[in-house]
Amino acid sequence: MNYNCLQVLCALCVISLVSAVNSLAQKPADMPLGFEEYDPVSTLKVPEHKLKRAKFPFIDVHNHQFQMDDADLRPLLAQMDSLNMQVMVNLSGRGWGSVAENTRFFKSAVANIQQTNPKRLILFSNINFDDIGKAGWIEQAVQTLEADVKAGAKGLKIYKSLGFSVKDETGQRVRVDDPRLDPIWAKCGELGVPVLIHTADPKSFWDPMDRYNERWLELKLHAGRKRDATNPVPWEKLLAEQHNVFRKHPKTTFINAHMGWYPNDLVKLDSLMQAFPNTVVEIGAVIAELGRQPRASRKFFEKYQDRILFGKDSWVPSEYSTYFRVLETEDEYFPYHKKYHAFWRMYGMGLPDDILKKVYYKNALRIIPGLDKNQFPK
Repeated sequence: MNYNCLQVLCALCVISLVSAVNSLAQKPADMPLGFEEYDPVSTLKVPEHKLKRAKFPFIDVHNHQFQMDDADLRPLLAQMDSLNMQVMVNLSGRGWGSVAENTRFFKSAVANIQQTNPKRLILFSNINFDDIGKAGWIEQAVQTLEADVKAGAKGLKIYKSLGFSVKDETGQRVRVDDPRLDPIWAKCGELGVPVLIHTADPKSFWDPMDRYNERWLELKLHAGRKRDATNPVPWEKLLAEQHNVFRKHPKTTFINAHMGWYPNDLVKLDSLMQAFPNTVVEIGAVIAELGRQPRASRKFFEKYQDRILFGKDSWVPSEYSTYFRVLETEDEYFPYHKKYHAFWRMYGMGLPDDILKKVYYKNALRIIPGLDKNQFPK
């Protein structure tokens, strides 16, 4: 095909695309809509409080910053100021890659934080599971953890890859409660640092992808999130493994990420909180579940006000507004910021100030060692 023919073909493709877009834009209002297209504008007239800042300074215990080793951190602090975020916990303290690479990341991040603002930027350590099962691996992992805490790490973050994709030297899946990992959990208890652990994903990812699955749109847009009983194992098995770790290590404090994937079943979560007094929960990425059951959520927060932490997960500053609105206001019927996470509307819990302060900062100050309490109201 010569150059002129290629130009003509490209022009025809552009014309076809423009025609298709115009056709979609001119689609009659009464034509059938797909689920993805339906996005009605509410006619409800109620008070609205679209909060941009938290009422009190807060600690985000679930954040990820992958350039903290060499980035200028002053713009990040300015963004935090705009939200009234006083302390950010970067759970990705060791970044990614080989042991040598993530050690370099950790040391550079520590140095960068020290030069910028060590009171407001906090690191957790991570475990590199690449060589699990090989001679000397667990001793080295514990030694690295201990050194990281001595250098300034305030806790340990465990990614969901443990239980999903981590395999030992024989190619076998490493269970969350693999006994070879017991020295790590015990060392955290000995050092007095918490373990923020993410196990599994929402139960709907394991359910059939049909019209009854309320995560259908998310699974359609992100096909890699779909799971089943063999990928890698049933959902219930993963959580049972996690709960075994909590049971085996009562002297270690575990921060159960994403409310343990039970924010949509607070009765079950209540029973787990009673069974494992060494656990607390954080609300990252599950605010939509709390916002659609505001009365039940408020009762849960009242009962466990000393064991709930603020977390967000992905660093998108504009999305924090949804969290503030659910926690602080009594607004009604407002949307979540990502339709594929939650196509439903939400309601504010209207938490009282004393509970807000605990969720925003008091609980984290008690659980995460070495934070400067003078940055916060009494």
